[in-house]
Amino acid sequence: MQLQGKVVIVTGGGSGIGEATAKLLASEGAKVIIADWNDAEANRVVKEIQSVHCGNPIAFAVKTDVSSEIEVKQLVELVLNKFGRIDILFNNAAVVLPKSLEDISESEWTRTLDINLKSVYLMIKFCIPSIRENRGCIVNMASLSGLVGQKQNPVYSASKGAIIAMTKSLALDYASDGVRVNCICPAGVITPLLEEWIGQQPNPAVTVQDLIDMHPLGRCASTEEIARAVLYLASDLSGFVTGVALPVDGGASLGY
Repeated sequence: MQLQGKVVIVTGGGSGIGEATAKLLASEGAKVIIADWNDAEANRVVKEIQSVHCGNPIAFAVKTDVSSEIEVKQLVELVLNKFGRIDILFNNAAVVLPKSLEDISESEWTRTLDINLKSVYLMIKFCIPSIRENRGCIVNMASLSGLVGQKQNPVYSASKGAIIAMTKSLALDYASDGVRVNCICPAGVITPLLEEWIGQQPNPAVTVQDLIDMHPLGRCASTEEIARAVLYLASDLSGFVTGVALPVDGGASLGY
């Protein structure tokens, strides 16, 4: 097992990529804490993990608004009180806002950046003392749209571009502590978030076909495929990798 004995926090772990990643990391021996605003979905994932592992208490749900400093601080204190350590942080929580810039209200702008970007700052701020002590690692969820842009999604793209830049800066800041910081840049992934975005488009059927066509491999990724990339960056398999924005995109960046 790649992560035996490691303690991992997964934000946004109640669905999509976060759910798939929580399940995979638990199967690799980690104790997984799922931080999600949706308590019911987070606990559902925990129950599914426990059932696979014969009821062993290796997964836990903590209802958390990751854009709130108070709630993030409480989450980290709870994890440290229960386990005494944090080894791996996967910053995955995010929302989309598919609108033209001039149609976006100030409150929508602030909410999107708070959930997508501020949460990464807060989670790292409070987790880094323990991660540094344990020479652990951080994996941030960025996006191909943060590398190359995306039509009608300027705030989401801006937040993901900022995550990529912050990842590279933090990789430099924490390298001397033995802490690796990387991010993943998927293109289309079949998740509830993507399905929500598709449903908000003028012609969802055309959007689905466009998503298929943009990937040279002929399809969107599964959440499990992205989870395997997280496992790579979170484990010793990538022991000499830091500051990387890893496209996991089925070739989409070749003609995005």
